[in-house]
Amino acid sequence: MIEVEVKAKIDSFEEIENKLEKIGAQKSKKEFQEDIYFNSPVVDFAKTDEALRIRTTKENDKTNIFITYKGPKIDSASKTRKEIEMGIDDAEKCSQIFEEIGFKKVRTVRKNRQYYTYKNFEISLDDIEGLEPYMEIEIGLDDNEDYSDAQNKIFELFEKLGITDGFERTSYLELLEKLYK
Repeated sequence: MIEVEVKAKIDSFEEIENKLEKIGAQKSKKEFQEDIYFNSPVVDFAKTDEALRIRTTKENDKTNIFITYKGPKIDSASKTRKEIEMGIDDAEKCSQIFEEIGFKKVRTVRKNRQYYTYKNFEISLDDIEGLEPYMEIEIGLDDNEDYSDAQNKIFELFEKLGITDGFERTSYLELLEKLYK
């Protein structure tokens, strides 16, 4: 799957929620996410622009755990990249396996995320521990689909919501790494 994603720093969750409501976006779910990021023993993911994480999500009483690999970004305007994700049962054991074969824990990123749906967009308002508020808009595509049209539509939606700057191509992990080095 190709994930076409753009994120922007926002001033206020309330302001954006009101704008999303006005255009007809629907709240879909709210969850807590904990992402444990790892670096490879073979290549430095910070240099190759890849990511490997274990994500634990909690929504009400439901917990889900996923391993996600994100490939290098494939354009200069967004975070468009290949993504492979797989559900697992035990984050701690998976983390132990990764560490036993040489992967190193980099950082844990925690956030509360409110999801919205609008047409074929997934929109999230992200309250990340240690960072200011952000909003992400994404569309998932098949590997063979052209991402440039999807990317343009995402930027058009941002503009419709009154957001024309504050865009960020770096991940929350990278933003936290810069902040706390």
